[in-house]
Amino acid sequence: MTNISRIFDIPYYQLEHYALSKALTTKYDGEWLSISSQEYISQINAVSRGLLRMGVHPNDKIAVISSTNRTEWNVLDIGILQLGAQNVPIYPTISKEEYNYILNHCEATICFVSDLEVLEKLNAIKTNTKLKKVFTFNEIEGEIHWKEVLKLGGDRSNQEEVESRKNKVKPNDLATLIYTSGTTGRPKGVMLSHNNLVSNVLDSEKRVPFDYGKSKALSFLPVCHVFERMILYLYQYCGVEIYFAESIDKMSENVKEVKPNVMTAVPRLYEKVFDKIMTKGNELTGIKKILFFWAVNLGLQYQPYRANGWWYEFQLKFARKLIFSKWKAGLGGNLDLMVSGSAALQPRLARIFAAAEMPIMEGYGLTETSPVVSVNDQRHGGFRIGTVGRVIDHVEVKIAEDGEILVKGPNVMQGYYKNPEKTAGVMTGDYFHTGDIGEIDQDGFLKITDRKKEMFKTSGGKYVAPALLENELKQSRFIEQVMVVGEGEKMPAALIQPNFGFIKDWIAKKHKDVNTDMDSIVSSQIVIDRIKIEVDKSNKKFGHWEQVKTFQLTPEIWSIDAGHLTPSMKLKRKAIKEKYIGLYNKIYRT
Repeated sequence: MTNISRIFDIPYYQLEHYALSKALTTKYDGEWLSISSQEYISQINAVSRGLLRMGVHPNDKIAVISSTNRTEWNVLDIGILQLGAQNVPIYPTISKEEYNYILNHCEATICFVSDLEVLEKLNAIKTNTKLKKVFTFNEIEGEIHWKEVLKLGGDRSNQEEVESRKNKVKPNDLATLIYTSGTTGRPKGVMLSHNNLVSNVLDSEKRVPFDYGKSKALSFLPVCHVFERMILYLYQYCGVEIYFAESIDKMSENVKEVKPNVMTAVPRLYEKVFDKIMTKGNELTGIKKILFFWAVNLGLQYQPYRANGWWYEFQLKFARKLIFSKWKAGLGGNLDLMVSGSAALQPRLARIFAAAEMPIMEGYGLTETSPVVSVNDQRHGGFRIGTVGRVIDHVEVKIAEDGEILVKGPNVMQGYYKNPEKTAGVMTGDYFHTGDIGEIDQDGFLKITDRKKEMFKTSGGKYVAPALLENELKQSRFIEQVMVVGEGEKMPAALIQPNFGFIKDWIAKKHKDVNTDMDSIVSSQIVIDRIKIEVDKSNKKFGHWEQVKTFQLTPEIWSIDAGHLTPSMKLKRKAIKEKYIGLYNKIYRT
């Protein structure tokens, strides 16, 4: 029986208990190619042997930068960890300057990259780093392909040394450095041990209902993010077949091909799925359109555990058969569970997808907590909309006097790499200060109310929690992104990125004389007035001092590449304010 105490024990456990024929599957040149649990182990050991022959020592740092999730990433990850070295994943979308900082900070000597675009960015700064070798996952002329490592490890004569290295790795040894994408300042290298991640896998497993050895998962959130990485370890532990989506853009196509039972995503992606469904609903006519919106309105009233009574459940049965079954079919037909993390999920999405029998289980965690602290679970009354579920086993949460959520447990990081001062700044004894404000209700459900660092005071001395306002405003189909501003100012206001796609359709139907390029949309008084209706509607749910008094529309789509969002889709508040300082001044200085 394999005892799981280190991350690399998990694939061996899978082989022993499930021996999948399709453990990991990636699409290459239009064809899905799988490796079995046994092939996975064989390739892992070949990587370890190859790296040993390249002179990799315990505690060496090996960087991995991949634009997509793929089989190679996972094989390489375990192959590195077996040697007592550390895998340092890096977001592909960050700037070359940030590549330079991270590679120098962790002192990586080897780097694996996925494609030409990443390679070119790396090559621009490579001479400033300690990198000795760079390998590529894709075949790129003139570059060393990652299979050269496998070939180097083809000779099994040093397997005994691999086993010796494995045996020396202890549960509390460092496994990885994960550099937080950071909304401000330099990224921090979060030190996570084998036990940090393994404990989180084992304690989270009790909350996720899989058909062990039979379920399929589609993976597309960046694996450099600890949320998806831990989930991939969890899938492997539970014998779930893992399919790697080609890209976010091809997710809808891949989901129909793979027909997964489970997938994970951030709220923004669930919002996009819902928006696409609603766009199709708006294109219907006659009785079909009436039935569609009847089902949507019914779904938006959904409460778990038949709380709405028999008449609601009777109607829901028909809505599921007539309308929601088509939604599910559009997402492959087998999707029984979706997991959400990284940011707040709008309650309307939790309601509508649960009504459609594709429940989204919202959880909460941070890179520093490996990441899961709490998660909803439909079983045993563990699903409460508007909360992030109950705290998982062996993790303790307490609420500080100022409302901050403090976390203690085996999942809490070892600290920030080479930064004892910042580590000390977020720890009180064994408790990690999350920077989030929350509360625990009488039934043990945790609710996040705001981000401590993001709360601000107006010049009148009133506190404003921007995330609450933003989440409410984003429920409007006219609003794609929004950032509430007003620190030190007389009133809260908002910078809003309109939902250009939806508004173009709306203009085509209602106001054909309005131009539909972005600049025309944001300057159109018709559009501004319509969005004001949405803002006024949201304001009714807040106190007078919190309400958004005015707003400005931004003429471009907020994105990671343009610097508006972090790689995990969070707002870069300082950068957004600087980018739109002219609009900000228009609000407060005119």
